[in-house]
Amino acid sequence: MPSSSVPQLPISVIVPVHNGGENFHRCLSSLAEAVPPPKEIIVVADGDTDGSWHMASEFETRLLRLPVPKGPARARNLGALIVQGKILFFVDADVVIPKDAIAQIAAIFNDDPGLAALFGSYDDEPFSPNFLSQYKNLFHHYIHQTAYEEASTFWSGCGAIRRDVFMELGGFNESYRKPCIEDIELGYRLRQAGYRIHLCKTLQVKHLKRWSIISLLTSDFFQRALPWTKLIIRDHAFINDLNLRSSSRVSIILIYGLLATVIGAGWWPGMLVVGSALILLLLMINNPLYQFFKKKRGLRFAVQAIPWHWFYYFYSGLAFVIGFCQYFFFRHRSPKLNISAIPKEVPDVVSYPECHR
Repeated sequence: MPSSSVPQLPISVIVPVHNGGENFHRCLSSLAEAVPPPKEIIVVADGDTDGSWHMASEFETRLLRLPVPKGPARARNLGALIVQGKILFFVDADVVIPKDAIAQIAAIFNDDPGLAALFGSYDDEPFSPNFLSQYKNLFHHYIHQTAYEEASTFWSGCGAIRRDVFMELGGFNESYRKPCIEDIELGYRLRQAGYRIHLCKTLQVKHLKRWSIISLLTSDFFQRALPWTKLIIRDHAFINDLNLRSSSRVSIILIYGLLATVIGAGWWPGMLVVGSALILLLLMINNPLYQFFKKKRGLRFAVQAIPWHWFYYFYSGLAFVIGFCQYFFFRHRSPKLNISAIPKEVPDVVSYPECHR
């Protein structure tokens, strides 16, 4: 916690929301309970149709309303135009922050004037009780908690950045029109520009989203793995961290080797011996994660998680191959991922009501 003698950096929270429902209300409630409070909370209603923006009136917020959805990248960029603080704290509409989140962020930026950005992780107590929600969020928690603190990317679900740096780099890439890898792409540009990013492992938020098979695969495959592959190839950013660590790459190779042995066993049963060896290697390489699952949710949960984890490696590898082919063979047909510079003022098409108090 920062001492009272240290000047506190004004922190502005920006929350983009599109049909947030009750989870959005829980998010705002947690922001209102933060100690110390942020300088301001800016809600950007991204063309919502469920009246989510009305919830902002229950809290002390400033509100921007977009008539049609433009995506979270655009929403966050617009929110950054009207902030009063020097630190932008981006929070997803389906997370609950801890009461000391603002204090943690202020302390880190105060103690390290050369730091450009930081981000946290999900906690190890996911809100939704169904298996996929527990698995997905615990997996995210583990990946972040075992990653390097000197980070190579950024996360906007719970991420803070100095406003002058954010504006200098042009904000989020608005060519990503849906929730995607706009935060990862910003992180890559931060590092390329020579800025430092810190992964704060004590800054943990609770994720409220309920994951289903369709939402998980849509997010992991189409909104993360495919565009991330193109970004990696574009920037030659084969880092050994987070989801891209060497053990994950080896595991993908082993999964496809295992698949080949299962198919080949139809012609030569001896391939099953090779397959057994590959299974053993997969279990050994990923044992720390499975032990983590066992510790948090028991042996049964860990065993259930293994096939899903291996399936994750399968579609991640598939996405890399497809993304690689799309980048090299169809890039002349695809729009360039140019950075849309943040305008100097809020466009007229955006409704900007008075601050709710």
